[in-house]
Amino acid sequence: MSRIRAKNQEKIIDVASQLFAEKGYAATTTAEIAQRAEIPKPNLYYYFNTKDNLYRAVLESVTLPLLEASLPIEQLDDPRDALTQYIRTKLRISRDHASASKTFAAEVMAGAPHLPRDIAEALIDQSKMILNKFDYWITQGWMDPVPAKHLMFMLWSSTQTYADFNWQICQVSGQYELDDEDFEQAAEFLVSLVLKGCGVKHAD
Repeated sequence: MSRIRAKNQEKIIDVASQLFAEKGYAATTTAEIAQRAEIPKPNLYYYFNTKDNLYRAVLESVTLPLLEASLPIEQLDDPRDALTQYIRTKLRISRDHASASKTFAAEVMAGAPHLPRDIAEALIDQSKMILNKFDYWITQGWMDPVPAKHLMFMLWSSTQTYADFNWQICQVSGQYELDDEDFEQAAEFLVSLVLKGCGVKHAD
């Protein structure tokens, strides 16, 4: 039963992610979500109780992986290894959670009116940790004295754009969707750009 429940919840979250990304929180109804997920509406409420709970589940489906993505920065001293793993993980999140990423981006651009406080605080704490680690690497001489916050913003935008602006990227690329080779090329390029551009060295 737990496997069936998890599978049904995953399907509902996936469908809700698509609709929230397409229409926004206010314009999306639970009836639409249930219809597209091909389940009775009462079943949706059985799993999530309220629209707010479902929206939170959609946001968590991308923010939890985003929070985990920075673990190499937090746990590793070597900036080359940490930044390489961080960039590659962020790109995988954009590939695997594109609709939820768009929903999160739209929420942030609207001023985060529905973003749960605990998620917002966790994201802020993550940002502070990343900035502190960048400053540490700089003081150790393992990275050039770059503006830490702008490096962080650049890492966010350069990786999440593959989800949030997927339509535009595919139009320019002349593809229906990006494949694994595209993401691998992006990862290799971004890693090389950041490591070389910021003068990143291996920890002594």
